[in-house]
Amino acid sequence: MTMMANLPEVVSREEWLAARKELLAREKELTRARDRVNADRRRLPMVRVDKPYTFEGPNGTVGLLDLFEGRPQLVMHHFMWTFDIDADGTEHPRDTGCSSCSSAADQIGNLRQLHVRNTTLVAVTRAPHEKLAAFRERMGWTFPWYSSYGSDFNYDFHATVDDRVAPVQIFHRNEAEMAAAGMPWSESMRGDWPGISAFLRVGDEVFHTYSTFGRGIEEFHNGYPHLDLTALGRQEAWEEPKGRAAPLRLHVGSPALRLPDEYDA
Repeated sequence: MTMMANLPEVVSREEWLAARKELLAREKELTRARDRVNADRRRLPMVRVDKPYTFEGPNGTVGLLDLFEGRPQLVMHHFMWTFDIDADGTEHPRDTGCSSCSSAADQIGNLRQLHVRNTTLVAVTRAPHEKLAAFRERMGWTFPWYSSYGSDFNYDFHATVDDRVAPVQIFHRNEAEMAAAGMPWSESMRGDWPGISAFLRVGDEVFHTYSTFGRGIEEFHNGYPHLDLTALGRQEAWEEPKGRAAPLRLHVGSPALRLPDEYDA
């Protein structure tokens, strides 16, 4: 049973409706602001992708253009993997993906509504395809999933950050900008970082139009859009009003976050 305190005031239906209308006005402001940001996102310039990236999928090696499946738009989840790391920095991929990325992947359902809107969705991960395929089957997922293992792709799009391989960029900041923002670079930050990128296909040319990281991808995690509509919310320690629900510690990146099928146990 969830512990609850500091619950909402109990009022009449008429009082609730008046309060709801006040909140509705602010929600509409937020919706209009989101519409403006979405429009600005569509106005972003784009970058031609000239490097001949290759990926491993269920049917062997394919190129970036193949990931579109003939559609003009591609949305890509940069899915983190888990690695064991030797003292010299050599990485050995485990058999499971990141629990936070898995929580997002677990909510990717039927892609029909994207497909009829000329958009393909895939996941790309820096681990051998046989590892991805086995984990995908274990989780019961059906979305397309490709391996970028052994290529520059993750490093070029800052889904894997390693100063020994490519210049550091995290959350669109270089090392100097990270330090100025109070997030100085350290070797402990080497590795995969979750994100989402969008690409546009024009004929046989591919363009990178957008990438987001950090809280930019939280809408795709843990059912947050639905939880944000509820009285208890996400049940995380930082939420207001304080003390309403015991923190579940299931936020993105939390060590308490499990792989999806482990909750069944």
